[in-house]
Amino acid sequence: MADFIEQLRDIVGDKGLVLHEDLQNRAAGYRHPDKTLEARVLVRPASTDEVSKVLKLCNDAGQAVVSHGGLTGLVDGNIAGADELILSMERMREIEEIDPASSSMTVQAGVTLQTVQEAAEDAGFFFPLDLGGRGSATLGGNISTNAGGNRVVRYGMARDMVLGLEAVQADGTVLSPLGKIVKDNAGYNLKHLFIGSEGTLGVVTRIVLRLRPMPASQQTAFLAVDEFGKLPKLLNFCNSRSGGTTSAFEVMWRNYFELVTSRPGAAQPLPNDYPYYVLTEMMGGDPAGDPERFETILGEALEEGLMVDAVIAKSEAERQAMWFLRDDVQSLRTWGPTVGFDVGLPIASMPSYLEEIDAPIVAEFPDRKRAVFGHLGDGNLHITYAVGENGANVKKLIDDSVYLPLASRGGSVSAEHGIGLSKKAYLEVSRSPAEIGLMKQLKAMMDPNNILNPGKIFS
Repeated sequence: MADFIEQLRDIVGDKGLVLHEDLQNRAAGYRHPDKTLEARVLVRPASTDEVSKVLKLCNDAGQAVVSHGGLTGLVDGNIAGADELILSMERMREIEEIDPASSSMTVQAGVTLQTVQEAAEDAGFFFPLDLGGRGSATLGGNISTNAGGNRVVRYGMARDMVLGLEAVQADGTVLSPLGKIVKDNAGYNLKHLFIGSEGTLGVVTRIVLRLRPMPASQQTAFLAVDEFGKLPKLLNFCNSRSGGTTSAFEVMWRNYFELVTSRPGAAQPLPNDYPYYVLTEMMGGDPAGDPERFETILGEALEEGLMVDAVIAKSEAERQAMWFLRDDVQSLRTWGPTVGFDVGLPIASMPSYLEEIDAPIVAEFPDRKRAVFGHLGDGNLHITYAVGENGANVKKLIDDSVYLPLASRGGSVSAEHGIGLSKKAYLEVSRSPAEIGLMKQLKAMMDPNNILNPGKIFS
């Protein structure tokens, strides 16, 4: 092992190598804040060339490698055991280029999402990917999990914002389809092999991002709705009347809204006695006319009976306070140990699904707490259960209750977080044997020694 470490040191230098004793001070990530890293070696390459050399060395030695970004993942996809090597992108944080002519930005994989958002804004552009962990989440991680977030209803997933990327295969081969063009049908589009594959097929090192025009206005409101069936109608109404400028449609069930508004200093935009709350936002190009247009749309929705109450943000501070409520998932930790889920299913199936999954859990835990919120516009629900200190002992009961009913509804066990370790036992709920078989063939072909994030997604 000593010789292997010295070979790593020859590639990345002293600054690029962190050994076991120093890893004791590093937290294992957002999902496990009280634990430290188990791995004995962490490598911090500063360039694609160094990543390539490290992977070639590891592949030749049969050394397993787990890539790390901002450690904001929620499915244990970045867990590294004591015998695995961590490949951290923390020294690859450069924004290499912003190209106004092609509306693109080229970045290294370790740059954070918030840094990209701010750089785009400074250049007069807009990068629409957004999620609560923006300050820590890296673009490499966002790409490897095909992150979704708050604006999918208008701009799509992370996949839809990537023009090109550079990735290193297990044997050190560098693939650099870093094109800036939107239309490119010259054979297979290989970037999609690495987007959403959770670091199991290669390590993403650089990305060309598609930028959008900066919206001239942002209109934000909290809405109250008294029946679930009105939510999709309200979404379609807002989308249609706004000409497709609705960029967010976040729904919170009352239990989540009550929790986040009860925190000290939290805003209380509406009374907490409605069953459903919607945080909606429209981004437009007319700062003078958009506010009145927004009010008109909401007024018409009120007259149509699609909602029963509304409050519009009148300042940037009020807008941010509204978004803080949506993003305040930390409040769920006040319940003690929790089990969280990220599922996707057709909107019309949500009420019966939520009722079905709750029955066996309530039977076992009559005092259970449950919070539900999500990106309703793209069929994504986030569900959290708190069942007390014994929750870990009955995790399979809860997992089965939540995941298995998705199969009959054409749902997904992972809408945006990925599979990692925590969901791989349920992959077959959402994917057929033929699909999983093809995934395994791709893995075996691209990583025959199984060194890249082994044991994740499937066994």
